Amino acid sequence: AVNVSATIGPILGGFLASESYMLLFISDAVCSLITAFIVFIVIPETKPEKQDDKPEESVMKTIIGYKEVLKDSVYIMFLAVSVVTVLVYMQLYSTLSVFLLTVYAFSKEGFGILVSINALMVVLFQFWITNRTSKYAPMKMMALGTLLYMIGFGMYGFISEIYLFFVAMFILTVGEMIVIPVSQAAVALFAPEDKRGRYMAVYGFSWSIPNLFGVILAGLVMDYIGPNWVWYFAGILSMIAIIGFLLLHGAAKLRFLKEEEPLNEDQNILSNLSDPN
Repeated sequence: AVNVSATIGPILGGFLASESYMLLFISDAVCSLITAFIVFIVIPETKPEKQDDKPEESVMKTIIGYKEVLKDSVYIMFLAVSVVTVLVYMQLYSTLSVFLLTVYAFSKEGFGILVSINALMVVLFQFWITNRTSKYAPMKMMALGTLLYMIGFGMYGFISEIYLFFVAMFILTVGEMIVIPVSQAAVALFAPEDKRGRYMAVYGFSWSIPNLFGVILAGLVMDYIGPNWVWYFAGILSMIAIIGFLLLHGAAKLRFLKEEEPLNEDQNILSNLSDPN
């Protein structure tokens, strides 16, 4: 449902923005009010009732639990490399629009269509790609997906033809369909069964760091070095991440199955992540 909305939304947003930004934000407000009304009226409360006989976890125990996650050196290395990958990926939803509109006067409608292609590809091909990548070692699949990031994002620093903008989007979207599900499955595999919540929480925090600094850094690069250098740096960072994931493949060999062997547990996790139900 999210990806279907992401397919339609940018196209509509592009056309509305081309007419009036005020109209765009008014439409957003109306849609939000409609959604809030539907949720309030139709969807029942699902929060479970508190069980009096079940003791609450103390703050100290929670802190100790997160310390155990931070002591997992291989997992922390995985997060560090993932931060670099996310730093590149997030430029899709922040810097790319500014770059194309200011450097190439790419239309708002055109950018809406460009982003919608990304979402449409995820809707159509995510499950198929997940089934294929689940058969191989996660760290090598992360390296493959990041390689596609390097090509796709890096292309924007060298191309100026409109059709190549769409080719680059196609390539980096395939990378996205590999990296995001595989990284989530890898977190579940790194984590002991009773600590998966904490591992996932720390993984989520690793996305906050690039989101905090990525836009600022990209803006500084565009202003003081040059717009194209955002994509040159994206390619360089992707190469660093590729090397990191390949090194992690060896470091995590005791926790991941050997390359080219079917990863049954990975496959189950990845399939569940891709299943819209």
